[in-house]
Amino acid sequence: MLSVEQYATLAALFLDNCRRHANRQTYYCKNNDGIWNSFSFREIEQIVTKLSFGLSASSVGKGDRVGIISNNRPEWAMADFATICLGGVTVSIYPTLVPNQIKYIIINSEAKVVFVEDKAQAEKIVSFIEDTTFLEMMVVMDNSSIDHPASITWDQLLEKSKQEIKMRSLEVLINAVRSGDLATLIYTSGTTGDPKGVMLTHENIISDLISVHQVTPTDETDVHLSFLPLSHSFERTVGHFGVFGVGGEIHYAENIETVGANIMVVRPTVFMSVPRFYEKMYKKILDYVANKTFIKQKIFWWAINIGKKALRFRMTHQSVPLGLKFRCAVADRLVFTMIREKFGGRLKHCISGAAPLSNKIGEFFGAVGIVILEGYGLTETSPVMTASSINDFKFGTVGKPIPGMEVKIAEDGEIMNRGSNNMLGYYKDEEATRDTIDEDGWLHTGDIGEFDGDRFLRITDRKKNIIVTSGGKNVAPSPLENSLIASKYVEQSLAIGDERNFISALIVPAFEVLKGYAEKEGIKFDDSEDLVKDERILSLYDGIVNKAMKNFSRYESIRKFELLSNEWTINSGELTPTLKIKRRIIEEKYVDLIDKMYNSTTIKSEGANEKNI
Repeated sequence: MLSVEQYATLAALFLDNCRRHANRQTYYCKNNDGIWNSFSFREIEQIVTKLSFGLSASSVGKGDRVGIISNNRPEWAMADFATICLGGVTVSIYPTLVPNQIKYIIINSEAKVVFVEDKAQAEKIVSFIEDTTFLEMMVVMDNSSIDHPASITWDQLLEKSKQEIKMRSLEVLINAVRSGDLATLIYTSGTTGDPKGVMLTHENIISDLISVHQVTPTDETDVHLSFLPLSHSFERTVGHFGVFGVGGEIHYAENIETVGANIMVVRPTVFMSVPRFYEKMYKKILDYVANKTFIKQKIFWWAINIGKKALRFRMTHQSVPLGLKFRCAVADRLVFTMIREKFGGRLKHCISGAAPLSNKIGEFFGAVGIVILEGYGLTETSPVMTASSINDFKFGTVGKPIPGMEVKIAEDGEIMNRGSNNMLGYYKDEEATRDTIDEDGWLHTGDIGEFDGDRFLRITDRKKNIIVTSGGKNVAPSPLENSLIASKYVEQSLAIGDERNFISALIVPAFEVLKGYAEKEGIKFDDSEDLVKDERILSLYDGIVNKAMKNFSRYESIRKFELLSNEWTINSGELTPTLKIKRRIIEEKYVDLIDKMYNSTTIKSEGANEKNI
């Protein structure tokens, strides 16, 4: 297990593990021929050494900012470590951003060099490079040739290192790095205004990493499938630094669409994702079962119920009764093994973060032997504040404060954090820093939550997302939305009602499942638009909404809804790169539809038909 004493900096973590695991393979990536290539830790050290000295030969020194714009791949990780070992500051930039957004980050961070994945990303930089003052060089990872004097290829940068390597060793560079040095600038993907650059030091990240490992330990036998953006602090800290820091295997998914197929090949032992992935897997499984015979469906749900009963004993550290243990073994043979194989068959546990996971989905996977451990944090807290462990978890919560961190609830319900994982502040924004971190060192998260009697933290919602109805009632939208998406027919949802007299919702159906339902019911349609307008489909969703709202009081229940014909995506601008919904953007886009709901006198969700849900 990692210890604070073992590593003072990320640079030291890198070098020690390269030497300790020199002959082991990691950084697996599928090439154009469909073959998974990998690098040994020794090869990675050699490449990172050349990159560091190549940057040094290009006048990049300690404290200089180096941007990275790329999807997850070995070169991303090595460019990051090369910058860090040089004493530089990595500026992680989402590859989904448009040129104007990238331009803001490059200029604000005063980046001197930027690594880009390919020609498409390079063209974004070329479109504004003449407007920048500090940017001197662009390095193209896939060795594409770009017709611009500031552009060089990855291989050319490696070549530039030759003279520098003869004069100094990588250890000399690493030994000059201090724990309090700035390691990275991560720009928040906010939904309003310009993003803020979160300043994280080596100590911030290392201290958080050590605490996380105490709660959910990993080691060199672990295999991780990386597909959440490395630009985000969650994947970067836990998946990138964390797995490399114990000598584990990292496999890079081809893209987010191939994760399901990649997971079957890689067969990870640990898996990190946002709730959206688990929701999709859950719905696919339910849809698969719904098309089986009546007997097979009965067996499936019998097994799930048995699994849930056994899980309750395990969660409270009690022995499972012999009879239940036998039935669970039968259920495992008939059902559970098949589902676990969808995740590769050797998972120790899954981790979920960035948004709340539905209790229903957590219990379902827990019943089949796939425990999803929820955690919570912010980019500003490096990022983890609370986490669940395999021996101490509770559905509907995000675990307990990790060792060494203080977490408390303010009088207004806001969650606050104090510890060595708190950021230095926002780059060039002292006012925003003062607004976030008070004089006593407490970081105000902007989230509302509460501790239960066992010190498990439960998140209610973002403070700014709380709906205040015209009647003065406060309503948290997330619980309503999570209750809706627990239905296999609901892909996405957004609750609305600020300054309105009741709560409504926009719902994106799970069209793959819905089309199957429509075909069975003899509902004719040409496209998704036809489906969402059909009265029989609307009746189905009446029932779904009504059922989902059963455990909510009347004032917070969804009273009206509209079905949308298109899914919200990153490319269409409604989701952040970490798949969070951009509420303001969606409300602005569908303002006419929303107004229509409130101008209408009919309330669809009352007296609903719950058949076939």
